[in-house]
Amino acid sequence: MRIGIFGSDYQAGKQHYIQSLFDRLLESDVEIWVENQFYSYLFRQFTYTPKVAGLIDSAAFPLDMVFSLGGDGTFLKTAAWVGRQDIPVLGINTGRLGFLAGINAEEIACVPDEIIAGNYKIEERTLLQMESSLQSSEEYNCALNEIAVLKRDTSSMITVRAYLNNEFLAEYLGDGLLVATPTGSTAYSLSINGPILIPQANNFVLSPIAPHSLNVRPLVIPEDYKIRLKVESRSNNFLVALDGRSQVFSSGNELFIQKADFTIKIVKRFNQNFYETLRNKLLWGTHAI
Repeated sequence: MRIGIFGSDYQAGKQHYIQSLFDRLLESDVEIWVENQFYSYLFRQFTYTPKVAGLIDSAAFPLDMVFSLGGDGTFLKTAAWVGRQDIPVLGINTGRLGFLAGINAEEIACVPDEIIAGNYKIEERTLLQMESSLQSSEEYNCALNEIAVLKRDTSSMITVRAYLNNEFLAEYLGDGLLVATPTGSTAYSLSINGPILIPQANNFVLSPIAPHSLNVRPLVIPEDYKIRLKVESRSNNFLVALDGRSQVFSSGNELFIQKADFTIKIVKRFNQNFYETLRNKLLWGTHAI
């Protein structure tokens, strides 16, 4: 089995877990590949040089699965590396909240055996894809969590005119507009009072960011809708962030957002389910003392 390992540069106090993962994989004769920058980090931070088959430093890598060591941000970066390659991604949470990186660091010891034995399930997650009318977006123009249209370098609000299937929806005046997938409904969208969608929901969410009007509320739409956004800004530019990867666009750009033509496969243990994650991460049902 060929497994790739990606990780964040914030692993203070996690060396024991990381080494135990590598040791268990090597004991099982797994062929390990490590993302180049993460391998360099392990050497700099811990003077640790695990035995690997090779380093990942290009966009194409023929692997059976990849592990993401870190938080949800690391998972999103790993998903962007994987892109259209149809390689399942397992998230091991050495960060904080961890909706996507659902395996706790304390569970690392038992996870390799389950993976090698095929004792896991895969959930396919929908992505968003974006194009622009006046300039090219970044090479990887998809997002697993959300696409955020934001004001930049000024206190002035921006205006976002939104169209669904070429029918005018509304003009949003405020700090911006967020388009989120079901996966992203528990991320940025949740922090601006967007609804939580279960991963299997065939919907997207449009959520205004600090709107000028209190009457403007998040809207749930079918995932097959085409979204068109016209953006105007007094500073003549605005920011677009795809899962946190940001790019500056000039005012007057039209953005075209729709469901991507591929999915990201997320590896889950059989004892994991979304409702338990909500209870644990958001403390549902916890009574204040």
